[in-house]
Amino acid sequence: MPTPLFDLPTLLALRIGVDALIAIAFWALMRRYPAIGGPGWWSVSALVSIVGSAGLWLRGSAPEFFTVSMANSALTASALLAWMGLRSYLHLPRPPGWIALALGILLAWQTVFLLVWDLPVLRQTFFALTSIAIIVLSMRDIVLSDPQRRVPELQALKWLSVLEASALASFLVATPVLKVPLDVAASVALFFFLLARLLRVVLYGSLVTYRLRQEGDRARKDLQSREVELRTLVENLSAGVIVLRPDRTVVTINTAAREFLGWNEETARTAMIEPMARDWRLMREDGQWMVRHEVPFERVLASGQPMKSVVMGVKAGADKQVRWALCNAFPENDVLGGLRHVVFTFVDVTSLKEAQDQHRVLEQQLSQSQKMEALGTLAGGVAHDFNNILAAILGNADLARQDLEPGSLARESLHEISTAARRGRELVRQILAFSRQQPLARTSLDLGHTVGETCRLLRTAITPQIELVVQAGGVLLPVRADATQIGQVLLNLGTNAIYALEGRPGRIEYRVENLSNDDARVPRELSKACQAAGVDVVSVSVSDSGCGMTEGTLKRMYEPFFTTKVVGQGTGLGLPVVLGIVQAHDGVIEVDSRLGEGTQFRLYFPAMEALGAMSGVQRDKVGTPPASLDGTMPLDLPVSSGSALSSATPNPPSVQQEKSAMAETPSALARHILYLDDDDTLVFLVRRLLERRGHRVTAFTDQREAIEAVRQQPDAFHLMLTDYNMPGMSGLDVAREVLALSPALPVAVASGYITDELQAEALAAGVREVVFKTDAVESFCEVVARLAG
Repeated sequence: MPTPLFDLPTLLALRIGVDALIAIAFWALMRRYPAIGGPGWWSVSALVSIVGSAGLWLRGSAPEFFTVSMANSALTASALLAWMGLRSYLHLPRPPGWIALALGILLAWQTVFLLVWDLPVLRQTFFALTSIAIIVLSMRDIVLSDPQRRVPELQALKWLSVLEASALASFLVATPVLKVPLDVAASVALFFFLLARLLRVVLYGSLVTYRLRQEGDRARKDLQSREVELRTLVENLSAGVIVLRPDRTVVTINTAAREFLGWNEETARTAMIEPMARDWRLMREDGQWMVRHEVPFERVLASGQPMKSVVMGVKAGADKQVRWALCNAFPENDVLGGLRHVVFTFVDVTSLKEAQDQHRVLEQQLSQSQKMEALGTLAGGVAHDFNNILAAILGNADLARQDLEPGSLARESLHEISTAARRGRELVRQILAFSRQQPLARTSLDLGHTVGETCRLLRTAITPQIELVVQAGGVLLPVRADATQIGQVLLNLGTNAIYALEGRPGRIEYRVENLSNDDARVPRELSKACQAAGVDVVSVSVSDSGCGMTEGTLKRMYEPFFTTKVVGQGTGLGLPVVLGIVQAHDGVIEVDSRLGEGTQFRLYFPAMEALGAMSGVQRDKVGTPPASLDGTMPLDLPVSSGSALSSATPNPPSVQQEKSAMAETPSALARHILYLDDDDTLVFLVRRLLERRGHRVTAFTDQREAIEAVRQQPDAFHLMLTDYNMPGMSGLDVAREVLALSPALPVAVASGYITDELQAEALAAGVREVVFKTDAVESFCEVVARLAG
């Protein structure tokens, strides 16, 4: 018997060791890459192969059932499990029931061959045919899975399977034909299949590597695709996104951020945050500039913590306008926890911030309007009774002066009483002006002429150290305004400018000019209104180089009765009156003041026509100062340093020079006057006043009695004077009934506040004149002379 070429026990021991290493290696691959099918099956296949090799190794020293049937079945099962591993790798079905059935059939046949037909040839033939069948099925799966032969590892495994099948067929044929001893053939076959198994394991490992490479490529493609999608998403976001490195250089910036900052793509590639700190300084929500440690980037860089909902402004773009953003910032760390990037996301909230500012302005305007409405209601309620009281004081004091000798000391006391009453009357007028309840006599007005007259009045109240300058265009567009009230506005502003100089040398400048309705200096709302009306704008500015105003004063300057002057020098109604008059003329007032640098008030009024409507000669004269205003006006009457105007009227005359408006001068033609007022004091005063003038007065405090007197004697009266605001029936109601009884009777109505509606209603009722109540007593003689004559 020839000696075997290879030592069978040694080969079996080597095969067991190799299978153990294979089992461990594929088990590790399965644990590391559980998503890859195959390594688990191949590990189990190696373990089952160990069982088969151990059975063959123990042949002769162990029961034949284990060494023969179990060993052959285990080796065949190992090939079957390796095939299942290949199918798992190729994602093909692996029915567990069929696998268990196949293993049972293999064991049963091997047992039959051992117990029934104890023929080694049959056992080896069955083993070889079964193995060939498994190899053929594996080749079929490879061909179906890679029909285009793109995977070299699968193609190599296919050819290895062909080689194994050929070797098994040769072994099956050579043993009976060539009479090769079974042990010799078995040792040769075992050595060959050990090499083939090693090569198969290498190919299985290559397949795992190929699958990992595939998944890596797929993951990279997916990552690239997600990066492209993310980049596209970020690029098309309406929100701005900026990614910065810790060295403050820009990594990524999207279109919205570039547009917000006014950057182009080239600037964005080389941009750093440092220029932003210099050229586009960040601004806090309160309008103050951020210091370095408040900048969101610096805070994230220092703390490593995210920041949320920070509102900041930045001067960006070609126009360097402040734009506002709602910003979030967070750190992006690497795998070791180190700061990799700082990511900014922000939304442009400029329009929202402007809307909020506009809302705040509207709230302030509403608050101011409510204050004006409340004060107007107060004025309407107080003016009637208060004017009656003041009128009685003034009238009786004047009558008392007439009854005294010229040198009497009591005349001086009466003069002080009259002065105090006139101050009270002026206060009521200011309240009515502030609440816009005094009448407007609006006519075509040249603001340049009004400014000139105002400055002539101011000359008498300023020192030679103060330079008064007027800059006015030669031909100004006319405005529809009340000259008296506009003069009061300009005089109030001039008085405040004098007070702001605090007795120091300085400059007060009045500037009047025409502006087109689309001029950037014109407030937006007024610009829209003037464009819609087809007219332009006339601007008046009053500026001084005085002390200026603090932020707190600027916020409260239009509040009624708020003043920074010492007690006795101001009522706190100057600027509220200015605001009320300007708004009553459909104008806008703006103020710019800096503490220690001065203040400028700018008034804008809609003109009555457009610049294009002026003649060529007029347009040529625009901007040329008028001859009557020499730029810097001479100061002829200096006053002491630190003085300021308390009112627009000159100082009261001395007692010796005083001449009463109600001086006793008998009328040339006596008239019968019917006077109606619910105040007994005024009835007594007016009767005395008119009777001293030689008139006959019939006075009533009850409306029905006055109407009944006219009904009984319709032609007995030459004039009827009636108060407007009376309980029960108003003066207009009385006038209507009286005029129905005596249509030719002149009727005048006096009121503490006169509106356009009241004047229109009085005119419709047939009233000849509406007299302002604060001037009513002093004007009665003139009204009687004019209407009753």
